[in-house]
Amino acid sequence: MKPSSSSPIPFKPSTSEATSKSDAKSGAKSGAKSKSKSAGTTPPSAPGKRGGARPGAGRPAGQGRYGEATKPVRLPVSMIDEIMDYVAAGGRQPLPLFSCAVAAGFPSPADDHLEGSLDLNDYLVKHPAATFFVRVSGDSMIKAGIHEDDILVVDRSIEARHGKIIIAAVDGQLTVKRLHHKSGKTMLMPENDRYEPITISDEASMVIWGVVTNVIHSV
Repeated sequence: MKPSSSSPIPFKPSTSEATSKSDAKSGAKSGAKSKSKSAGTTPPSAPGKRGGARPGAGRPAGQGRYGEATKPVRLPVSMIDEIMDYVAAGGRQPLPLFSCAVAAGFPSPADDHLEGSLDLNDYLVKHPAATFFVRVSGDSMIKAGIHEDDILVVDRSIEARHGKIIIAAVDGQLTVKRLHHKSGKTMLMPENDRYEPITISDEASMVIWGVVTNVIHSV
């Protein structure tokens, strides 16, 4: 029997088998690509670089409760409450205040009990943000109880009205005088007969710095 001269018919897989093989090849290629991309874009973690402080992180210095940098310190346990009270009071120390008035005549031993404590900042300064101190030079206000080297408590928030003792800059020179302002006329009155009143003319330059509220006088 002679062999047939016709070529053998090549094998063709079924449609379902071809589809599954094609899907498998494409899946393998996509998986390889994704591995390649991920390997190229994700750097390996550097040893010793994980965690830790970041530049600029945290609260800026001076933004806390006290408005300035703080420092941890060691304190005796028995003194913590006392020190915290002192810090809460702004570093001020109230002093004892006795309720009895001091007699200029005979003493009264029955009134020797303690009323409480007194902080001179609370007593002398009503508006801390608007208050400053100034030392006196000269004796032009001696009849008002203001002597040389006394310290004046001056409040810039109080209105400078007629009769108030004020601190004023007249033509650039500071002075303390009693303000006289009536009928459109302004004068600075001394409290010493040896001095003349200062009349503020239209040409003069006067700036009122504040009103004197208290005098700290040494005895």
